[in-house]
Amino acid sequence: MRGFLRVMVIGALGCGLLALGCKKQEATPAEPAPAEPAPAEEVSNVPPLNENNIVSIAIRSEDHTTLVAAIKAADYVTSVAASGPLTVFAPTNEAFAKLPEGTVENLVKPENVATLRQILQYHVTTSALEKSWLKDGQTLGMANGKKTTVHVDGDVIKINDATIIASIPASNGIVYVVDTVLLPPEE
Repeated sequence: MRGFLRVMVIGALGCGLLALGCKKQEATPAEPAPAEPAPAEEVSNVPPLNENNIVSIAIRSEDHTTLVAAIKAADYVTSVAASGPLTVFAPTNEAFAKLPEGTVENLVKPENVATLRQILQYHVTTSALEKSWLKDGQTLGMANGKKTTVHVDGDVIKINDATIIASIPASNGIVYVVDTVLLPPEE
């Protein structure tokens, strides 16, 4: 009987506290709505990336903002970030600036995505090529099925007409910074 009485008292106290809690919530005024909606966060098509992969390296580079914009416009962020091993010949912003005026702006338009993708694929091989492996006259098969030619003159290495000005190892390959945009040969 004492156990039953104890359960009843504890139950009554619990109900009383619950009722008081409900009344207190009812009596609390609601917070005023903000006068202006909070600014929306910028939406990005960039997935979480390994900090040492090719895309992350390009994103962190102030000299490759045009290339990153092109990769995003072509919806290639995930495929370049997740694939490997790759060798990417990454044109600098100055390299893109050498193109005729309006070329980049035209290429990133949705209706030109197929052409943009062909150009970007022409900057990628599907293996990680060490600099010491590149030989004068060697041809490289690029991701778009076209070929480039390596030119070696002393310490200067070119892919077609683009000079390699830096090399950066990545978790999924190698990035070679180049001073010229590689344009696929016309058929």
